[in-house]
Amino acid sequence: MVSDTIAAISTALSSSGIGIVRISGDNAFDVINRIFVTSDNKVITKADSHTIHYGHIADGDEIIDEVLVMVMAGPRSFTAQDTVEINCHGGMLVVRRVLETALKHGARPAEAGEFTKRAFLNGRIDLAQAEAVIELINSKNDYARKSSLRQIDGEVSEIVKELRKRILYEIAYIESALDDPEHISLDGYAKKLEGNVVDIEKKISGLISSADNGRIIKEGIKTVILGRPNAGKSSLLNLLLGEERAIVTDIAGTTRDTLEENILIDGISLNVVDTAGIRESEDIIEQIGVKKAFASADDADLILYVIDSSDKLDENDKEIIEHIKDKKKIIILNKSDLGVVTECDYIKEKTGQDAIVFSAKTKEGYTALLDKIRELFIEGSIGFNDEIYITNARHKSALMEADDSLKQVLASIEAGMPEDFFSIDLMNAYAKLGLIIGESVEDDLVNEIFSKFCMGK
Repeated sequence: MVSDTIAAISTALSSSGIGIVRISGDNAFDVINRIFVTSDNKVITKADSHTIHYGHIADGDEIIDEVLVMVMAGPRSFTAQDTVEINCHGGMLVVRRVLETALKHGARPAEAGEFTKRAFLNGRIDLAQAEAVIELINSKNDYARKSSLRQIDGEVSEIVKELRKRILYEIAYIESALDDPEHISLDGYAKKLEGNVVDIEKKISGLISSADNGRIIKEGIKTVILGRPNAGKSSLLNLLLGEERAIVTDIAGTTRDTLEENILIDGISLNVVDTAGIRESEDIIEQIGVKKAFASADDADLILYVIDSSDKLDENDKEIIEHIKDKKKIIILNKSDLGVVTECDYIKEKTGQDAIVFSAKTKEGYTALLDKIRELFIEGSIGFNDEIYITNARHKSALMEADDSLKQVLASIEAGMPEDFFSIDLMNAYAKLGLIIGESVEDDLVNEIFSKFCMGK
């Protein structure tokens, strides 16, 4: 247990009403006693835990700020150690002076994520819960926030622990039977083990399959606006944003490179990429833009394919339709205010879906577009409901390795291998799942994880 006393600013360094300086460690109360002054000369070490006290932070005879101090005795604190939070006035100067005073009188500067790291090392939370803390801080939408809170509450951890418990039972049974064959029989055990492993592997596969949805919840929907030049792609982006972010002119090919923006619709994030118009060109720069547009489309979760409905489809449109035929997409017949002449039957035949009649100028079809996005990502194939989602790439990797080990167990059973072969792969699956919650995890991995945290957390 790390016990030295650390301090850091836990709020943003900006103009604000309140700033918080956090102190934690064995000597946290001693540090605050040296710098906290009250009108009745209250001694914090004698105060009840989880109480708040009014006074001033002072460095010797100099008053630094008027503050409220919250004291939390360990283990009933975030770090499971004695912890003090100083609520001072906001602003860069005041908060820094309060921190400097705490450091001068016995604390040391906290490293990035060190408060959460101590919570993990002291058994207050496991590693999956710790990682969910930073995901909560970085959450970009309500779905990500809710998912992170559920992981902080331990829902992913409980599933992992239960799976490990079942695997460990099988390992223990095999090892016991091999050590004491007279009293513990392995007759018919392979068949029973097969059923249990199939069930465990099915649950792990389900978690792995949730990772794509989990990535979308965490990072947002990679949305690419695609179409030929002057179809109205940038106008659509501006409409979605509610501001004139992209340059719009009547000159085809105004957008030469990708332009990225984040849009929030009903609590989900769309990371929207406006791309260069797709067309044959001798212009080298425009060719590069077209290549980048197709590359963005290949990596997209959703494509908004914009067609100039006042014109017939050309070879560029047909190339786009062929390129995106297997992608999740919404087809938008823009410029409907000019009259729709585009061959809608051809689009339906080639894509298998109807297009939305739309006008970025008059906003015709705008509600229908938003409804379609909701249908795809809220009510449809990616319904953000009460299921558990894997949002952490490290967790997905560990689950995949555990899944591979369990498949190897099944292969060994089918091949009639000796039981000790089962035990080896079961142990590996057990260990890989343990990496998720921090069992037997290496120090360098722990340090790498917490280095991504902000300084006061």
